[in-house]
Amino acid sequence: MNKIPAFLFFILLSFTAGAQNFNYGAITHDDYEFDRKTLDSNANAIVLKEFGTASVQLDDNTHSLILVFEHHVKIKIYNKEGFKEANIIIPTYKDNSREETISELKASTFNYIDNNFVETVMDKKAVFTEDRSKYTRLTKFTLPNLKEGSVIEYSYVLRSPNLFNFKTWEFQSDIPKVSSEYLVYIPGIYNYNVSLRGFQKLTDQKVELSKECLRLSGTQIDCSKIKYLMKNIPAFIEEDNMTAPSNFKSAIYFELSDVQNLNGGKTSYTKTWKDIDYELSNYKTLGDQMKKKDVFKDLIPTITKGSTDDLEKAKAIYNYIKKQIKWNNYYGIYSEDNIKRALDNRTGNVADVNLSLIAALSAASLDAEAVLLSTRDNGTVNKLYPVMSDFNYLVAKVNIGDKTYLLDATEPLLPFALLPLRCINDQGRVINLKKPSYWIDLKASQKTITSYILSGKMTADGKILGTLTTHTMGYAAYAKRKEILKYSSPDEYVEKLDERLTRIKILEHSISNLDSVENILTEKYEIEFTVNDGSNNKQFYLSPFFINPISKNPFNLNDRTYPVDLGAASDERIIINVTLPEKYELLEKPKDMAIGLPNAGGKYLLQTNLQDGTLAMNQILQFNNAIYQPDEYLYLKEFYSKIIQNQKTEFLLKKVN
Repeated sequence: MNKIPAFLFFILLSFTAGAQNFNYGAITHDDYEFDRKTLDSNANAIVLKEFGTASVQLDDNTHSLILVFEHHVKIKIYNKEGFKEANIIIPTYKDNSREETISELKASTFNYIDNNFVETVMDKKAVFTEDRSKYTRLTKFTLPNLKEGSVIEYSYVLRSPNLFNFKTWEFQSDIPKVSSEYLVYIPGIYNYNVSLRGFQKLTDQKVELSKECLRLSGTQIDCSKIKYLMKNIPAFIEEDNMTAPSNFKSAIYFELSDVQNLNGGKTSYTKTWKDIDYELSNYKTLGDQMKKKDVFKDLIPTITKGSTDDLEKAKAIYNYIKKQIKWNNYYGIYSEDNIKRALDNRTGNVADVNLSLIAALSAASLDAEAVLLSTRDNGTVNKLYPVMSDFNYLVAKVNIGDKTYLLDATEPLLPFALLPLRCINDQGRVINLKKPSYWIDLKASQKTITSYILSGKMTADGKILGTLTTHTMGYAAYAKRKEILKYSSPDEYVEKLDERLTRIKILEHSISNLDSVENILTEKYEIEFTVNDGSNNKQFYLSPFFINPISKNPFNLNDRTYPVDLGAASDERIIINVTLPEKYELLEKPKDMAIGLPNAGGKYLLQTNLQDGTLAMNQILQFNNAIYQPDEYLYLKEFYSKIIQNQKTEFLLKKVN
């Protein structure tokens, strides 16, 4: 983390930055013939040049300071898979009084035809906007006349009233870049905390003084002119089991620390947690809502009736809130209105639901606190100093005896003390109305546990009849309950399941504890499936890996620079016992395996045999960690490769005469 005292930079560094934009439309043979092998031979497209600049200027219309950001990029398209890079989306902020605007938009496609570069200019009518949410507007356009080998180019100017975050610059994207350069002009009266995230290093960074770059109230203000340059940047490839890409992409972030006022005073924007604790405790939409015990005071005796201890009381209150207030699918750390109205209307955002839970727990004389967090898709929180915009979610924390429980009442299908997976992201900040705030680890309180047990008999005509029993707990049970309840009834769910299972026919079924989320979800199916058509029952192949087989390796990169984040540890077990109709001998079978990950990170065990006329398989797949670091990635990749290779092997059974 670098703190930029912008005005003093020139004293320490006096060399020339030398950053400059490139001419629009000046396509060269070097651009057209750029050999992708120099960066990535598998790239579908490559950014040849990218330049951006950001500066603080005085808006002529509003006479207020705005941020002016210019972006210019040139991309080489190699094949049809690269055409998607010509679909451009520019997000902008808007609210009731302020908005970011896009202007001076240019976009062209260049093709080499008859020894000449031919430019196709995008029609302005091809640009359209979409309101993605209350605060986000998208400007969208697609470059025209695309061909394999095209070079596309576009530029635009964004004007923003938001000076707090200046303008983030992402050096890394989903395609490689030859050069990405960012030039910023920071007025001397502004002080920013600046951080470079990601694993790629800057190729160059230079600072010089830009005299009188801004005139404010008749006063000329100097700027720090800072160039950030990165070259030969690899693509950032997203894989499964990761949190927000913004946590790991190489990018420059700015956060306003303080502003030197022209009258000599200073306004500080970087506050201490002590300041934040005081403010949040007194916010009408947060702290004041936590204090509203009276909303639930008269309800608590009825809610907790029959509870014999504090834990039972907490569970009763948790279940009550889950049933009474439906989540409207909006995130937030502040109540949209107040918890009394949320209870009356029986709906509210995340904060409404969980602030109601905190107030109700407090009304029952339980020790309840609020936890602010950032969801997995929102990135991690800056822990060096408070940035409230980093947080987008609020859950409850209740302390009973020497144990603490994290609760989120937005999901009716989750058991007590199991947070939704979206919340399992690094750490959260605990807000207590009487004590200083502090950090808490956000971890899954349960493993994801699944077991499959098949007991059956094979008939003389090559069919297996049996009972398949599935037990699920933790996030596996949550996902399964959510899937089943999408249908009008469990019967309809099973009917659709039967249609999807091409080899297996479901004859009878029963599902237990569908609504009892604290208990193990159990599914029992009487099934039938064909092993062979009976034409050759003297010798036949049978694969034992027909229940949840692993056919694709989720880890395919040669190297991964960010962690594998599963969210929770997991345990999956499969037990199969099939009685054969006659005496067979086992000619071939999958190899018994016992492989493990380093540092007891997980294991895979497989045993198969034929004994006393019963064909058996016992398989265990365990991941003991929720998170695996980048240096463990190749072990995971190899681990899966060995399992997949072995699961290609089948039983070969021969009838004994």
